Amino acid sequence: MIEELLPDFFRVEIPLPESPLKSLNSYVIRGCERNLVIDTGLNRNECLQVMMTSLETLAIDRTKTDFFITHLHADHFGLLGKLVTASSKALFNRPDSEIIESWSGWGAMLDYAAKSGFPRDELETALSSHPGYKFSSQWVPELSILKEGDLIEVGRYRFLCVETPGHTPGHICLYEPREKILVAGDHLLIDITPNIQCWSDRENPLKSYLASLDKICAMEIDRVLPGHRRLFNDHRARIGELKAHHQARLDEVLVILAEAPGSAYQVASKMTWDIVCDSWVGFPLAQKWFALGEAIAHLRYLEELGLVCRNGEAEIIYQRQL
Repeated sequence: MIEELLPDFFRVEIPLPESPLKSLNSYVIRGCERNLVIDTGLNRNECLQVMMTSLETLAIDRTKTDFFITHLHADHFGLLGKLVTASSKALFNRPDSEIIESWSGWGAMLDYAAKSGFPRDELETALSSHPGYKFSSQWVPELSILKEGDLIEVGRYRFLCVETPGHTPGHICLYEPREKILVAGDHLLIDITPNIQCWSDRENPLKSYLASLDKICAMEIDRVLPGHRRLFNDHRARIGELKAHHQARLDEVLVILAEAPGSAYQVASKMTWDIVCDSWVGFPLAQKWFALGEAIAHLRYLEELGLVCRNGEAEIIYQRQL
């Protein structure tokens, strides 16, 4: 589906088969000399076919097109390697690019998941169903790094880069001050909540995410263009809902740990999830993986506040701090 949002500014709906996200909103802006595509879809044929057909329908010459990727997740980054041309710029952020540059495989993440209680005999199966494992870009082009306040000009539009770490360390939104629109990637979503995951002791992504919400809340925005689902207008109301959601999650974790200490996996198994399933045992393994990452993020946040503490080396066990 192609929808014209503003003159020469289009939303292209890229399908995400077998994903609860359903589709990606890719944004295409036509300019006189250069065009811009924001986010691409998974590296799979179903996404590529829709993207290529849509670009052809919009008369977009890829040799005159640059690509901006909001963050490193495969549903946004995955097709980049198949869309760029020798004359394209691939616009990206430094923190996420450093993750790509230093990537040595999934081993460290799997080890941390095991220490967090994920059953070791299920780890490989969980990984094999992870979209980032199956559908990431097979080739990463040279990346042009952008930072807070940098400007992207295309046609009549002037986009300011706004750093919004949390969903990933380097997530960037684009703000068009004249139109007061925010291309939000996965920072703000309306029908679902962005997944905030943690897979190391060095991070506190929920703290970063909440700070990024406050940053966006202070901006004058008339319309939010998210990476998934429908567009929306009242960004401050949605930010209030997202902050309340995470506070409820934090409160729930404290209640769970007040009953008994446990691993992050055990905590996740007792949390409330918006998924149609009779019990934690019946959760798809991929969803258990995402749930565990989110549980760890909330535990890390509480740990830094001094509300929970941990013990154990082979397996990390959390308990409520008295």
